[in-house]
Amino acid sequence: MSDTPLCGRCGASLDELILRCLACGAKNFVKEERLHHRPVCGKCGVPLYQGYADDISDGNFDTEVLAFPGPVIVCCWAPWCSSTRTMIPLLNELGRRYAGGVKVAKLNMYDNQRIVTKYEIKKTPTLLFFRHGKLVHRMEGETTEDELGKNIQTIIREIIDKPD
Repeated sequence: MSDTPLCGRCGASLDELILRCLACGAKNFVKEERLHHRPVCGKCGVPLYQGYADDISDGNFDTEVLAFPGPVIVCCWAPWCSSTRTMIPLLNELGRRYAGGVKVAKLNMYDNQRIVTKYEIKKTPTLLFFRHGKLVHRMEGETTEDELGKNIQTIIREIIDKPD
């Protein structure tokens, strides 16, 4: 018998996360303290997170964002916007920092008009925050890196701590 509490449904230790491999779809159990040690899939060996913001499009938005079981941050950007050039490295850092807990993605507004129209995105950059397929918050326009970081951390905490 172990002193570690177990999930009544799947038997996983409650200090473990279940991460789906993006390459092969296998479910992997990863202890929370090992999350930032770049875990790899036990079946195919691919890293369980790439350490950067995922590129999404009209074609995969529904499966990558709306069907994702946890929180998702989507940065809607445009190639001609200078303020988004500074935001992309920050998104990649967020992807590393919140890997396994929050999915971070970016959407090129110029190439993906279906999503731009659906969510009425008019400013660049626009950050959309989703939980269980529903838009729960948005941030629009230019901001400083410090202000953006503080706002994102506050919103992520609210999303994660909010009961379903």
